[in-house]
Amino acid sequence: MEMKSVQMTTELRNEDTMNLDTMSSLEIITVMNREDEKIPKVIHGHLEEIALAADWGVESLLQGGRIFYIGAGTSGRLGVLDASECPPTFGVSPDVVIGLIAGGEKAFTKAVEGAEDSRELAVQDLKDQALAKKDLVIGLAASGRTPYVLGGLEYARSLGCHTVAVSCNADSEISRVAELGIDVVVGPEILTGSTRLKAGTAQKMILNMISTAAMVRTGKAYENLMVDVAQTNEKLRMRALRIVTEATGADRETAEKTLALAGGKCKTAITMILANCSRREAEERLTKAGGFVRKAIK
Repeated sequence: MEMKSVQMTTELRNEDTMNLDTMSSLEIITVMNREDEKIPKVIHGHLEEIALAADWGVESLLQGGRIFYIGAGTSGRLGVLDASECPPTFGVSPDVVIGLIAGGEKAFTKAVEGAEDSRELAVQDLKDQALAKKDLVIGLAASGRTPYVLGGLEYARSLGCHTVAVSCNADSEISRVAELGIDVVVGPEILTGSTRLKAGTAQKMILNMISTAAMVRTGKAYENLMVDVAQTNEKLRMRALRIVTEATGADRETAEKTLALAGGKCKTAITMILANCSRREAEERLTKAGGFVRKAIK
């Protein structure tokens, strides 16, 4: 049977930049800015799909499962980036949100020849992580046809995992394989085929939405404050102090003292102040409330 050739939007030439090589820096940047303005408008049409992906993330996390991003090249790097930001931002273990890139960690800075072309490599990478039914797997590929991503999604579905595909071409192959397809068509790049540009930005925005919504909905925020922030350096220690003062209205001295009594945990300190209770009671309240400060202080 003859395969129908489909020209991908991500590989088309942008008619507005045919003279890109003659433009000044300002002209290049201006056209890039104009093209970038299209991205959130296109994403707006996929908000319900993105919300469903976030809901599946919540479901996985509440069951003790994990969120996996799998991709190659720029898409893979974006997944690893978003995953690596979750521990300091939300105080989760590094094995809660995991980014897998074709070729492994070394592929983050340097391309690994042929890695993205292997379906089997993705299966092995997921097996090495002991992928289970309660995990969520999100496949990332601007082209929508990367074999590594296809293999990973197929394996995840065979285990009964929820699977999501994020691409920048309509009716992509990975979306046909996944349970949920999010095909965000942002149009041809200003530099033909350079999907680190609009396509990369679109994928990053979507991952921001999924991980942030999933974390907030599992108790990682009080109001709009990062109450599980990891205090791994002086900047973050000062942020934790500000979070406690802003959440409670307490003065700096009280917040600092309570934070110390709380073992440096913002949630515990906030609950101690707002519920006027001891550390032990605050921890009990938080446990009973599933980690939600708003419920713990009632």
